[in-house]
Amino acid sequence: ARARAAGKAPAEVRLDVLAEGRAMQVLHRGPYAEEGPTIAALHAAIEQAGLELRGAHHEIYLPAPRRGAPGRMRTILRQPVA
Repeated sequence: ARARAAGKAPAEVRLDVLAEGRAMQVLHRGPYAEEGPTIAALHAAIEQAGLELRGAHHEIYLPAPRRGAPGRMRTILRQPVA
């Protein structure tokens, strides 16, 4: 990834190392602006499983942002749990 990113502006590439432990995740299909109900459903599923939210959720974009039509975007939403 670093080799592919060579020469790109720092704002375009970021490496995060997450040590989140247990997490629940869901695949959201559609624009980022419409993630709210998907996140709410994920939080409801966590509560129904008898778990608690731990920290902020994070997102994995499939494909990378700005590469596809908004209606075809896919995002994995991961929420750490305890």
